[in-house]
Amino acid sequence: MKKVVGGLTVAALLVTACGDENGNEEETVTEEDTYEETTDNEESEGAEGQGGDEDEDLADDDQDLHDETDEEEELEEESETEVTHQMASDHTVQPLDGNNSEQVVLLTIDDAPADHGLEMAQTLAELDAGAIFFVNGHFLQSEDAKDQLRGIHELGFEIGNHTMNHPNMSHLTEEEQYAEIIELNELVEEIIGERPRFYRAPFGVNTDYSKQLIEEEGMQWMNWTYGYDYEADYMEADPLAEIMVETELLRNGANLLMHDRSFTSEALEDIVNGLREKGYEPIDPEKIE
Repeated sequence: MKKVVGGLTVAALLVTACGDENGNEEETVTEEDTYEETTDNEESEGAEGQGGDEDEDLADDDQDLHDETDEEEELEEESETEVTHQMASDHTVQPLDGNNSEQVVLLTIDDAPADHGLEMAQTLAELDAGAIFFVNGHFLQSEDAKDQLRGIHELGFEIGNHTMNHPNMSHLTEEEQYAEIIELNELVEEIIGERPRFYRAPFGVNTDYSKQLIEEEGMQWMNWTYGYDYEADYMEADPLAEIMVETELLRNGANLLMHDRSFTSEALEDIVNGLREKGYEPIDPEKIE
């Protein structure tokens, strides 16, 4: 999960400028030492002598800037998340090699940000659990909703494409399907500065054209392996938390479908804790190639 480590980028709200601070401190010490060691004779020296000191100070400043740049580049390299898993054809998450854990699950939140998306992101961030928030364009028409999306992204969560208006794509023309996907990509990029790289079709209905379009966009489409918060029996927090953890469908790499809903938000902490008690770790989507 992209942590704006410290507050922002996590990234980002929850995501150092040590170099400048240290550099300033060193310059202050140098200036004070030079001032204390200055004698009357030194003060009366000509411009040539003063120029030599300035050149030396400038060289020191250039070296400080060079060191700071190197440190920043090293930090950027260290902050890059290692890719360890991939999406399989059955929509599960599988390790790229034997060194990576099989006991992971992918948490996904659809229909965001409706009413509880940011709240769910905050819960997951506190639990250090990654997730993809699949958003709809019709929820992103107000400034408040756009701010919520920025907040979810700044907490470090992946933003996925769930179409502009949540239609059944098989009922649309190719032109209409194009608009549903591409317009949302552009809207999300306008809001958070990044285009989605994952796509989930409403109702899990993909078409040959939508798959082709997703491939052309350099994205991945996925459905899910199980979900329950759209069934009447599980529209309360306790039964939902229980079934999400106790279902026989839970397995290595499971792709868990949830939605931006009040009872799902309420159940989220118990779901994550229950999965971990069974040995399953929610994967950071950034680790998925």
